[in-house]
Amino acid sequence: MSRFTFLSAGESHGPQLTVIVTGMPAGVLLDRERINRDMARRQHGYGRGGRMKIEHDEAEIAGGIRGGETLGSPIAIVIRNDDFKNWEGAMGVWDVDTAEAEKRRVHAPRPGHVDLIGGMKYDRRDLRDVLERASARETASRVAAGAIAKELLRNFGIEFRSGVVSLGAAGNPDHAPTWDELAAVDDDSPLRAVNKDAEAAMVAEVDSAREAGETLGGTIVVAAHNVPIGLGSYVQWNEKLDGRIAQAILSIHAVKAVAIGDGVAAAQRAGSEVHDPIYFDAERGYHRTTNRAGGLEGGVTNGQDVVVRAYMKPISTLRRGLPSVDIETREPHRSQWERSDVTAVPACGVVCEAMLAITLADAMREKFGGDSLREMVSNFENYVARISTY
Repeated sequence: MSRFTFLSAGESHGPQLTVIVTGMPAGVLLDRERINRDMARRQHGYGRGGRMKIEHDEAEIAGGIRGGETLGSPIAIVIRNDDFKNWEGAMGVWDVDTAEAEKRRVHAPRPGHVDLIGGMKYDRRDLRDVLERASARETASRVAAGAIAKELLRNFGIEFRSGVVSLGAAGNPDHAPTWDELAAVDDDSPLRAVNKDAEAAMVAEVDSAREAGETLGGTIVVAAHNVPIGLGSYVQWNEKLDGRIAQAILSIHAVKAVAIGDGVAAAQRAGSEVHDPIYFDAERGYHRTTNRAGGLEGGVTNGQDVVVRAYMKPISTLRRGLPSVDIETREPHRSQWERSDVTAVPACGVVCEAMLAITLADAMREKFGGDSLREMVSNFENYVARISTY
């Protein structure tokens, strides 16, 4: 069975991030500019920290591609960490400078982060050994893999967009944007807000939080357009695509809740206000006039846009710190701080796009298989022709 997967390695301040993508058919033409545009989009956003001024992320292809075309073999990607030159003494792979390592040592874990429990689980007394891998720097790997997934899905007309509907107390977390609204989001705007009129208030929220030494979360809507009917399955719990999507989005750093379609709001409504009536006519075939289900019914795509809402908590690294404990003395100690974003909600939207693309690419490979793109497209076209006569 053909499946689209990826594996990543690397630490936040190590030499590089390494990504291995498997399951890509041969014959997919990749666009280097599109891939690196997504890498740049992840770094953008008002409220980002100093790290974004240091890194200039690019996805360097190190295997699986010839002349810009996939070969059907695993794709190896390298993302350099430019900041490593400032951390080599503490983060060297073979040799570590004792004084540098001690200066960078983390001993007061951050509430809300995996520092303490990671140290306990993996038996590490310097919590840097935990936070370096647990850092959201890892999401650069996801965006690179997601950009490859998008290149595959573009051959089937599937597109992705995202936007911020709330940040802190600004905006409306319940706003349900249309595809056209998401497509109109300006990636160069400060916070990639769906509602441009709310962006000034969002910027003010960030300024206020920065002054107070605080961090902010928010709500992101991500959608996939032109998704075919029939991805996923209802026959086993772990094959339901909405569950697979939810897991993928919830795995993103600081995302604590996910809704498919009207998910949360639907729990407060009557059934007639929740489900999407089905219609038929000769021109459009089966169709709906609403998309409250978010493009999935019973764990299977129904041909409408797949719409996901992600709720991101505030980042757990606060400049003013929070009450914690020194793991050596077990005495009270403020949690440690080096540098942090005030918010990464706009970037989280780009990561959500990547994880949705990876999950749908996997479902497409599962459904249509094929060792080459030509074979996969032929299988897809035959399937579409069959269901069009249902």
